Amino acid sequence: MVQEFHRIKRLPPYVFAEVNALKAAARAAKRDIIDFGMGNPDQPPPRHVIDKLTEVAQNPRVHGYSTSRGIPGLRKAVSAYYQRRFGVEIDPNNETIVTIGSKEGLANLAQAITSPGDIILAPNPSYPIHAFGFIIAGAAIRSMPMGPDTSIIDQLEKAVRHSVPKPLAVILNYPSNPTAEVKDLDFYAEIVDFCRKHEIYIISDLAYAEVYFDDFVPPSILQVPGAKDIAVEFLSMSKTYSMAGWRVGFCSGNQKLVAALGRVKSYVDYGAFTPMQVAAVAALNGPQDCIDEMRDRYRGRRDVLIKGLAAAGWNVPSPPATMFAWAPLPEKFAHLGSLEFSKLLLEHANVAVAPGVGFGEYGEGFVRLGLVENEQRTRQAVKNVKTMMQNADAILEQYNKRK
Repeated sequence: MVQEFHRIKRLPPYVFAEVNALKAAARAAKRDIIDFGMGNPDQPPPRHVIDKLTEVAQNPRVHGYSTSRGIPGLRKAVSAYYQRRFGVEIDPNNETIVTIGSKEGLANLAQAITSPGDIILAPNPSYPIHAFGFIIAGAAIRSMPMGPDTSIIDQLEKAVRHSVPKPLAVILNYPSNPTAEVKDLDFYAEIVDFCRKHEIYIISDLAYAEVYFDDFVPPSILQVPGAKDIAVEFLSMSKTYSMAGWRVGFCSGNQKLVAALGRVKSYVDYGAFTPMQVAAVAALNGPQDCIDEMRDRYRGRRDVLIKGLAAAGWNVPSPPATMFAWAPLPEKFAHLGSLEFSKLLLEHANVAVAPGVGFGEYGEGFVRLGLVENEQRTRQAVKNVKTMMQNADAILEQYNKRK
C-alpha cells in the first residue's frame, strides 16, 4: 500500500543525513573523527545540579506525572532570572511556561497558533525548527535572508506589502544559530515598533543568551517597552548549563501566546521529569560561576580554531557569541558547495562539520563548526585541515576523476 502523508511531503530530505552516514562509516573503520558537526556540549552540568537531581530522584513520590506548565518553583526561578539578568518582570503564573527544550516549545507553539496557509517570516539560514515547526503546522514560510548586509526591517516592509494574508509572526534568533550574528537592543526596539504597528507576533529564540565572549552582552527582546504585547521568547538550559540531554527550556512573554502553548502542551505532554525541573531550579538559583567557566572554555576553543584555520589558509570570522563558527568555504573548494566540501573534509582531514545548506538555501557557501572538541583535539583538527589545504590541487583532481 502506497500512502502519501501530507505533512511528511512538506519536509525535504535531511541534508545532514549523508554526512552523518559517512561519519558513522568512518568511525566503524576505526578512524578518529574530530566532530564539529553538532552543537552538543561535551561537558556535564555543574556538580551541584547533578547532585540535586540525584537527591530528588530518591524521593519515591516524584516519579509520577509532572505538570505540562512546569512546577511553580521553576517558573519562579525563570522569573527571577529575567529580573536579575535583563531587569524584566515576568509573572510566573501567566507569562512563562516550562518546555521540554526550546525545540519542543517552538514546535508546539507553531501548532497552537498556526492555521493552514498562515504566513510566517523565518530567517534563512536558521536552526531548522524555526521554519519547519511552522511548515509541519501548515504554514507558508517566507524566508528572510540573513547576513550582516541585510535589513530585516526592509524585509518586513516587503512582506507586509506583498503577502496575502499578512504575516502572522516573525521568528528572530540572536545570537544566531548557525551564523553567530548578534543584535543590540536598538534593533529589537525597531522590530517591536514595526510589528506592533502591523499586528505581527514576534517569536524570539534566545538559546545562546549566556554564550558570549567579548564586550557585547546579548539583550532580551522583552527589555523593549511594550514587547510583551506581541512577543514571546524561548530560553534553554541546554547550552548555558550543559544540560542539552535534559530537555528543559522556557517560553516567556505575551500571555496570549504563552496560554496557547500551554493549551496544546496540556494535550500532548505531562512536562519534564520533576527531579530534572527541581535540578533546573538549582541551576538558575545557585552559584553562577559555572557560566563564566563555560564561556572561558568556548572562548579558548574559538581562539584556537580561528587562529589555527587562518594559519592553515582558511579565514573564518571569529564568532562573538554562540558555540559555533560560520565559515565561508575555502576559495579553492567553494565551487563544490557546502555538502560536497563537508564530505571531502571528512574524507581527507577526519573533520566533521555541518554543511551550510542544511540550514536553508541561503546557507550555501558556508559550513558550521561547533566548538565542542577540547583545545587539544581542535589543534589536531586544524593540523589535519592544513594538510588538506596544502594538498588541495591533488584532492580536487582526484575528486573530479571520481565524478
